[in-house]
Amino acid sequence: MGHRWTKFLQFFKCRNLGVKDHQPRSVELAGRNVHYITTIQSWEVKLTESTRDGKILVANFSAPWSAPCRSIAPTYCELADKYPSLIFLTVDVDALAEFSTSWDISATPTFFFLKDGRQVDKFVGADEVELPKKIAAVANLASRF
Repeated sequence: MGHRWTKFLQFFKCRNLGVKDHQPRSVELAGRNVHYITTIQSWEVKLTESTRDGKILVANFSAPWSAPCRSIAPTYCELADKYPSLIFLTVDVDALAEFSTSWDISATPTFFFLKDGRQVDKFVGADEVELPKKIAAVANLASRF
């Protein structure tokens, strides 16, 4: 029970942080170091920033109504705080439906890892054990560049 309570508190901590590029319903899917993407322009700005700065971009294709997306959001926010060398995004699949389709999103959440605008890895699902491992591996990859 203690673990669930901690996750509940983390969820609300993440919700109440300053959020960029968000709509009111998106608050639970983004946080201080997670940028909420609802326009192609904001996607392009972050993609350009990651390429210019030589950073790996982590794109979480997510839906505000999706229980798995909401459940993984606190973990995703924690990882964004833990790995400031990466750029973390949450892409709203409803706001960017056509764009999401072009990425072949068939389940949410789906995480893409991009380096210089190219996919280096992909992870599907809200697995709170495997997602941190995947992000740690990608962060390790980034440190080698």
